[in-house]
Amino acid sequence: MSASVKSLVTTLTSRGPHRVLRGNLAVAGLPGVVFTPESGTNLPAVAFGHAWLTRAGNYRELLQHLASWGIVAAAPDTERGPIPSHLGLATDLLTTLDICTGVRLGNGSISVHPDKLALAGHGMGAGAAAIAAAQRRVAAYAALFPAPTAPAAEELAPGLDIPAFVLGGEVDAKSVSSDALPLAEAWGGPLVLRTLDGASHNGLIEGRRSLAALGAGKFEAKNARATRALLTGYLLHTLLGDKTYAAFADPEAEIPRTTAVDPHAPVEPDSGKGKIGLRQISQLVRR
Repeated sequence: MSASVKSLVTTLTSRGPHRVLRGNLAVAGLPGVVFTPESGTNLPAVAFGHAWLTRAGNYRELLQHLASWGIVAAAPDTERGPIPSHLGLATDLLTTLDICTGVRLGNGSISVHPDKLALAGHGMGAGAAAIAAAQRRVAAYAALFPAPTAPAAEELAPGLDIPAFVLGGEVDAKSVSSDALPLAEAWGGPLVLRTLDGASHNGLIEGRRSLAALGAGKFEAKNARATRALLTGYLLHTLLGDKTYAAFADPEAEIPRTTAVDPHAPVEPDSGKGKIGLRQISQLVRR
């Protein structure tokens, strides 16, 4: 692991150089939030989908962080109920991109380039983002601790040849609620699959949430910071072509607290030490 990669991770864990502005997507007819750098033209943008029983406000730090690094970050605040429409959220993510590219943001001095767009999400929002990507081509896709959706994201993935970053939680490896490996196995384009040491899918959700009543785990501040750094570095490279952050889009790069996973690697035999590989876990839970 190079010292430069460690240094980049440390740098990206902190806020970027831009002052951040907050806006309301409802002004354009869609409930949600948008965070932008204070100024800039032809900026990159990402539409972010929330997880089940959460809201856009539960990702404020994440969205602000992206904006501080020069990326317009917007999230629709729809499909928040116990029986959400994943297709509906996908449609709202595309509408969010339309708003970002079609409306002058801030005081009118902020604009988004139509070829520098990404779709991303957490949990079911990651699956909804994949559904949206199947309907409109974007420059990049990112799935943070993805969960199953209907239609299934992995059924659409073979037709998606855009660059993708999939992050799974080490704690979730045995969970049927994790869709990281099936999605990565099926993806049709260049892909980076990583697991984050000690992380769970619930740890990314900030503040109070409905899931707390169901016994969901607490916010994992350290893991959330690491996730923000990984996502920011990936988007800076894929949307802006900034070679400084190329390691974040390299499936073989060594990055602190993460494990790079080859989704197409042969299943390793059980060592007899009580540990099994990610692919073996997937097969066990999907039988």
